[in-house]
Amino acid sequence: MKKFLLICSLFFAFASSPAQTLSSGNKLLDDAFRLAVWTLDTNTHNGIIHAGAGYGGEWTRDCAINCWNAASLLRPHDAQSSLWSVTIDSLRIGHQYWDKIIWVMAAYNHWLTNFDSAMLRKAYACGVTTINELINDCFDSQEGLFMGPAVFQDGIAGYDQPVFDPAKWDDSFVLHHPNSRSIKCLSTNIAYYMALCTLSQMALDMFNLGIPVPDNIYLQHALWSRKAASLAGAIRSHFFQPDSCKLYYLIDHLGTPHQYQEGLGLALALMTDIFTSHERLRLIQNAYVSPLGIPCVYPSFPRYSDLKPGRHNMMIWPHVNSFFAHGCAMNNCYERFYSELYNMANLAINHGNSNFYEIYTLQGQPSGGYQCGALWDPKPHQTWCATGFINLIVRDVFGLQFTPEGISFYPIGIPDSEVCSISGLPFRNTTLNITLIGHGKYIRSTTINGVEDDYAHFEYPDNPDSLYNIIIELTSTPQ
Repeated sequence: MKKFLLICSLFFAFASSPAQTLSSGNKLLDDAFRLAVWTLDTNTHNGIIHAGAGYGGEWTRDCAINCWNAASLLRPHDAQSSLWSVTIDSLRIGHQYWDKIIWVMAAYNHWLTNFDSAMLRKAYACGVTTINELINDCFDSQEGLFMGPAVFQDGIAGYDQPVFDPAKWDDSFVLHHPNSRSIKCLSTNIAYYMALCTLSQMALDMFNLGIPVPDNIYLQHALWSRKAASLAGAIRSHFFQPDSCKLYYLIDHLGTPHQYQEGLGLALALMTDIFTSHERLRLIQNAYVSPLGIPCVYPSFPRYSDLKPGRHNMMIWPHVNSFFAHGCAMNNCYERFYSELYNMANLAINHGNSNFYEIYTLQGQPSGGYQCGALWDPKPHQTWCATGFINLIVRDVFGLQFTPEGISFYPIGIPDSEVCSISGLPFRNTTLNITLIGHGKYIRSTTINGVEDDYAHFEYPDNPDSLYNIIIELTSTPQ
């Protein structure tokens, strides 16, 4: 009876709830979520999602990560416009070449959240054209790896010698340092691996759903799958240190591995099957994480210090923390996940004075970090920090996993919250309100609009433009 009354009260309360609100019983998380949604909206101009205050919307990586994290779900029309805005005539992915392939994952995620078959066909063709160009231009066939800088690290502060050329100490752009063009980086190669897997899945989805495509689409699915497997083997061979279970950051133009920890590269590794589940757990256990979150690259390069931390070195970039936290959740390392989740909220609300800054020192001070002998200005209201936080709430705390058929739920909840709810989630012309009751990683029961559901799955409904109240009861006991 008590559970029935609770469900009824939630059902009626949701009817007047504002859009995209988190009610977790934890003010810090609720405030951070509200700020994150506001940050996404305030950085959207004329249908294009920009990087943040002080920046425009011209980077493919920012656009892709923001759409992949949250925008394709929360703001689908703006996300779709933004994704195509960073392409060249919608035929190939544009802008800085070395990490632009991350667009493929964002485009596929957009298909899953919005079920737009035309978007899937068009995005697949764009991704195929781009990956083939990159294979021709950037692939080292001898080592089986892709060349170029690390994902998002276009500043030379992210690289030690000999990638960094001391003679060009005052030039911040990484490609102006000649040795950077032929390096192989962990994050970049894993991004290529993920893109190849995604292209394979896109082809398979079109084949299975009967979407009009070229006759050889199933062969293309197999082709991308084989290329992904080959790249995974090369990544293991060149970046993995089996004895210590750590990962190299990069291999320089001389073939020398750099034994630094790359936060984003590690995070992306945790999100793939390149490494076994046991290896992924050890990677998490062996990672250096500061009290306020995992740093961008650890430890400090010789030319930097604790007093003058490098912009892309011993600094906290919250969007990196969000990827790392998500990777930890995917590997059932919940203590580390919650630590990074609360760190992100704490940095934004308390250290950032209600502001998702781009970068923080390890002590939590908003800062641009040192690069080319100068301290750069901190940049406020950064979209990928905000959407990264939203992603942790939506995909991990509430466990939404998108499929062509709908949503499967794998929630983990909030440890100190008996009732945790999120309201106003748009999904394929419907609106979802979701409530978690209790604790644990197992689902005891699922109720959709008052009707028990045995599968914890929300399929695309026959009657769109409707409101769905989903109640999920958690337990620590396998059912």
